[in-house]
Amino acid sequence: MSIKIENLTHIYMPGSPFEKRALDEVSIDIQDGEFVALIGHTGSGKSTLIQHINGLLKPSSGKIIIDNVDITGDKVKLSDIRKKVGLVFQYPEYQLFEETIEKDIAFGPKNLGLDEAEISKRVIKAMNMVGLDYESYKDKSPFDLSGGQKRRVAIAGVVAMEPKVLILDEPTAGLDPKGRDEILDKIKDLRKEYNMTIILVSHSMEDVAKVATRILVMHQGKCILDGTPKEVFKEVEVLEKVGLAVPQVTYLAKKLKQKGFNISEDIFTIEEAKYEILKLLKGANNND
Repeated sequence: MSIKIENLTHIYMPGSPFEKRALDEVSIDIQDGEFVALIGHTGSGKSTLIQHINGLLKPSSGKIIIDNVDITGDKVKLSDIRKKVGLVFQYPEYQLFEETIEKDIAFGPKNLGLDEAEISKRVIKAMNMVGLDYESYKDKSPFDLSGGQKRRVAIAGVVAMEPKVLILDEPTAGLDPKGRDEILDKIKDLRKEYNMTIILVSHSMEDVAKVATRILVMHQGKCILDGTPKEVFKEVEVLEKVGLAVPQVTYLAKKLKQKGFNISEDIFTIEEAKYEILKLLKGANNND
């Protein structure tokens, strides 16, 4: 499902001494099935932008067209939009409230008015997709789980509604490295299985490099960079100027290049670094 954002501006507390322009004439097109990462410092406009896409905020000016419908129009039923655009907030485990995992995940589909058979089918599928075995976990309390498992339950609750667009706000925040990798792998699986358009908000360049096909960089309410990971991470000076960075392995590759090693500087993930360094070592051994 496509998303077209045209000249979107949002001003908090207009006309007051606390007036703040959170979004400033933002225009972005997101195509059906894209995996887009949204990065930027706190206060850059990321959260404000995603809340507009879900219809939680109304713009000061501009348009948001989702699936050829302008959701900023007066007669639009935002409840219909939210069935298509699922939003998983940061630390979503704090929004869990039912006594069992099954009931918590079933809450959204029930509100869609689905019959019990369809609800059960969706719950089982969503749980399996996020790596929670249905029979093992369905009757457990969500409050007895680890942080990473709670995060999976919260994501499954949105996925069970089968939205066309899934927005995830810092889904790996606060998790250990193993938990981060597991959540990111599950998000990639979700995109394949449901053919979703995914928008991932993140502070982590490493996370973004692993999963995104496109990166949008926000700064002071504007989108200042838009491209593939390779295109965006080449703009080291621009990123550092706005308080961001490229993945750590990219800095390592650049240092090795400066030391005279024949290594690509277009390295953004651990897997790419491993491949390039092994190639270097093999080359050195062959020369011996």
